[in-house]
Amino acid sequence: METPAEPDAGRRRAGWLVGGPVGVLTGGLIGLLAAAVGVAVGEFGAALSAAFGSGAPKAPVVAVGEWAIDLSPVWLKEAAIRNFGSHDKTALLTGVYVTIGVVSVITGIVARRYLHVGTGLAAAFGLLGLIAAVTRPVVGFGSWFPALLAGAATVIALRQLTLWSLQPSVSGPAADPADDAEPAEPAEPARSAAPAERRRFLVTLLGTGAGALVGGFGSRAWLNSRYNVAPARAAVVLPEAATPLPQLPASVHPDVPDLEPFFTPNAQFYRVDTALTVPQVDPKEWMLRIHGMVDRPFAVSFAELLRMPLEEHDLTLTCVSNTIGGPYCGNARWLGAPLAPLLRQAGVQVGADQILSTSFDGMTIGTPVEAVLDGRQAMLAIAMNGQTLPVEHGFPCRMLVPGLYGYVSATKWVVDLELTTFAKNAGFWVGEGWAQQAPVKTASRIDVPGTGATLSAGTIAVAGVAWATHRGVAGVEVQVDKGPWVTADLATADTPDTWRQWSYPWHATPGQHTLTVRCTDGTGTLQTPVIQDTLPDGATGYHSIQVTID
Repeated sequence: METPAEPDAGRRRAGWLVGGPVGVLTGGLIGLLAAAVGVAVGEFGAALSAAFGSGAPKAPVVAVGEWAIDLSPVWLKEAAIRNFGSHDKTALLTGVYVTIGVVSVITGIVARRYLHVGTGLAAAFGLLGLIAAVTRPVVGFGSWFPALLAGAATVIALRQLTLWSLQPSVSGPAADPADDAEPAEPAEPARSAAPAERRRFLVTLLGTGAGALVGGFGSRAWLNSRYNVAPARAAVVLPEAATPLPQLPASVHPDVPDLEPFFTPNAQFYRVDTALTVPQVDPKEWMLRIHGMVDRPFAVSFAELLRMPLEEHDLTLTCVSNTIGGPYCGNARWLGAPLAPLLRQAGVQVGADQILSTSFDGMTIGTPVEAVLDGRQAMLAIAMNGQTLPVEHGFPCRMLVPGLYGYVSATKWVVDLELTTFAKNAGFWVGEGWAQQAPVKTASRIDVPGTGATLSAGTIAVAGVAWATHRGVAGVEVQVDKGPWVTADLATADTPDTWRQWSYPWHATPGQHTLTVRCTDGTGTLQTPVIQDTLPDGATGYHSIQVTID
C-alpha cells in the first residue's frame, strides 16, 4: 500500500472527516455501523440456515453470550443471579451488545488512521464470534455459518465505509491509509469537503444503519415466527392422570394478607438456567433417548409419553443458588410419566450410578440413579399446575426428582438420558465447582411482613414458608429480638415433597425489632444456624428481617 501523498488542489482529502473531534466521531460511527451490519447479517445467516432446515440456528450474539456464561467464574454467575434474578439473561445480552459497541467504536477510530490495523481488529473480533459458535454443545451449519457470515460482513463494511470517508473531495481514487503513515492534514479542513460529497456520505451512513436495522429485526422476527412452539403447545391435549390427586383443602394456606398462594402461579415461578434464548422444541419432533449402561436402549416420542399411565405429584422446586430468604423456590402440581419404570424397562446395568440427562440446548445434569429408583416420585413432567408445561419451564418435557436441587435433577427440555457413572462425566455444574450430591437443605423464610416495613403496634401476622423436600416439615419457630423461640402455627401439610406454610400472631410493641425463623424437618432434625453461602451445595442459616413498629 502506498503512503498517501500530500494533498494538493486537485486531490485533497475531506479534512472534516480525517482528524480532530469530528474525525474521531466519524470513525466511531463507522465502527458502530459496521458492527450493526455484522449483527444484522448474522441474524440473516441464522434465518437462511433455518430456511434450509439446519435445526434451530443461533445468532452469533447469542452464541457469544452463551460462551461468556461458560467462561464466567462461578462467583460471577452467582452475582448475576442474585442481582438480576430472572433478568440475568437480559443483562448478559445487554453487556454483550455494549461490549460489541465499545470495541466497534475503537476499531472504527483506529481504522481511520491505520486501515490494516482496524481491519485486523474487526477480523479478530469476528473470529471470536466464530469460536464461540463452534464451541457450543450443539454445533452444526446453523451455528458456524451465521458467525462466519457476520464476521465477513463486518470487515467488508468497515473497510468500505472507511475508504469512502477518506475519498478526495474532487474526482480521483480513494487513498488507503497505510499502517505506518498518518494521513496528511489539509490546510483548510473546513473548506476541503464538497457539500455534495458530504451529503452522499451521510446518506450512505444513514442507509447502512437503516438497512442493518431492517435486515436484523426482519430476520429475527422471521426466525421467531418459524421457531415458535406456542401454537404446538396450545394444541396439546393433556390426558388425565391415572389416579388424579384431590383438590387440597383451604387449610394448606394461612389466611394472611399478601402471603403467596400455596401453589405458585406459572407466570411467577422462578426461572434460573443458562439458556439465553428459550429453546423451541416441536413436540412432534421431540424424542427422548434412554441408553448407555442399559440392557435395552430405546427412545420415547412425545405421543408415546402421553399414552403412558401418567401421575400427578405436588413438588416444591428449589434452586441451589437460592440465598437464605431468597425467592428461587416455588411449589406446583406436576403431571408426568414416572421415570423409574422407564429405567427398569431399559434394564440398568450394575455399576451405573448416574443418569446424565441432556437438554435440547446441550446442558448436561447428573442425577444419582438411586434417587430415581428408591421409591420417590421422579417423573418426566409434561404439565404444571393444570397447564401444558410452559416453554420457559421445559416444554415439551422436563425431568423432576424430589429431594434434590434443580442443578442435579430438574433438566428442562430434556432429550437424552444416559446411564453412566459419576466418575466418567458428572455434568456441567459439577465441572463448575458445585457438589456432585445435592439434597435440598432444610430452610424457612419470612414473607410477611417484608423486611424494612413500618407497622402499627398491636397484633401483627407474621407468615412464610418452610421446606425440607422429601423429608417434610414438622415444626416452625419464630424468635423476636434474641428472645425465646416461640412455636408458629403450621398450615395443613400436603406431602413431604412440598413446602409448608406457617403463621404467627405477634403482639408488637413500638421500636425496631428483628424477627427470625427456623424449622424442624420431618426426621426431627433442626435447621442449622451455621451460615454458609450457596456454593458448593446450597446456603444455610436462619432468615431474619427487620421491622419498625410505631
